[in-house]
Amino acid sequence: MADFNPLIEKLSPPPVPSVLAWGRQYDGSRGPKIDLSQAVPGYPPHPQMLAWLSETAGSKAYTSYGAIEGEDVLREAYAAHVSSLYGAGISAANIHITSGANQAFMCIAMAVAGAGDTVAVTNPFYFNQETTLAMLGIKVTTVACDPANQFLPDMAAVKAMLKPGVKAFVLVTPNNPTGAVYSSVLLREIFELCRRNGTWLILDETYRDFLMDDQPLHDLLSIPGWEDGLALTYSFSKSYCIPGHRLGAITAGPVMVDQVAKVMDNLQICAPRAAQAAVAKAIPALADWRRANRAEISGRADALKDVMSRLPAWKMDALGAYFAYVRHPFPGVKSEVVAEKLAREAGIVCLPGIYFGEGQNNHLRFAFANADAPTIRLLEERLRDFKV
Repeated sequence: MADFNPLIEKLSPPPVPSVLAWGRQYDGSRGPKIDLSQAVPGYPPHPQMLAWLSETAGSKAYTSYGAIEGEDVLREAYAAHVSSLYGAGISAANIHITSGANQAFMCIAMAVAGAGDTVAVTNPFYFNQETTLAMLGIKVTTVACDPANQFLPDMAAVKAMLKPGVKAFVLVTPNNPTGAVYSSVLLREIFELCRRNGTWLILDETYRDFLMDDQPLHDLLSIPGWEDGLALTYSFSKSYCIPGHRLGAITAGPVMVDQVAKVMDNLQICAPRAAQAAVAKAIPALADWRRANRAEISGRADALKDVMSRLPAWKMDALGAYFAYVRHPFPGVKSEVVAEKLAREAGIVCLPGIYFGEGQNNHLRFAFANADAPTIRLLEERLRDFKV
């Protein structure tokens, strides 16, 4: 047999399918399966969103190739939305539409770093970002995040990491897997350190729309010259409940947008056009619906907090947006062992902490946004009785 690329061959299989396979072994004896694995919306799209998707999918106008950077109508609508959110002057020239946030990240990574270069991520990290860098031959260095500090990076550790030649530092806020939210002050401090080191700050804001009103957005887009060192990624999947339509966005300087277009032309040419046209309509029209969903997710977070408060053996070290990072009560037992047994015997499907970096074996990721509050409350009895 001919050889495979060793950078790909050495990677582990995609983690979510393996966890879902554990869940399929559950016999139902403890009640309905509780799926806290993949970060997908636990409620349907707005009916008007479905109507717009049907309308645009049936239009001949979107059956040909489109602009690599994205449909003008979506770039303009999203630029106006970002401008309003951040109080900054963002134009369509700052926006590149991609097929999901993972593709957005890959495009930026390829634009700023090559094989042998170094990019920094936090530990724990979002596994798809780490594997993306690994398959590109980009070296990965990590900044440890202490659970005692809500899994936010220590500035001394960030300074120590920012050595000459580090091409980019990747942050996710609200964080995946921990849910931790980076304050505006912390993000500004990190960005200023990155700028002084000539390092790009790549800020993944996939779960931005689920920040509560008392969690303010950052002011990075108001800093003069931000375009020369900052790139933001976003996903339309969670906010509009359309992960199957694969739409994401990059907010960056026009020069970065031009570089990403070179990558995108070889990856996919253009993101799905019909979905772009539909989302362009949804951004202004479904604002109230998105706010209601944000409140719904907040209620689910409150339900999980309440459940965990009555399970002292289980410690919720961080919570935010879609995720809770939970310390299991079995020191020395691998997180994969705990997660597999939870899925097979208790019908609780979640991700092992070890999937998110070294030293994470004491934790599990609960994607609580997948389940409604009554379902989340079923966790109490099952976790209290659970043994390994």
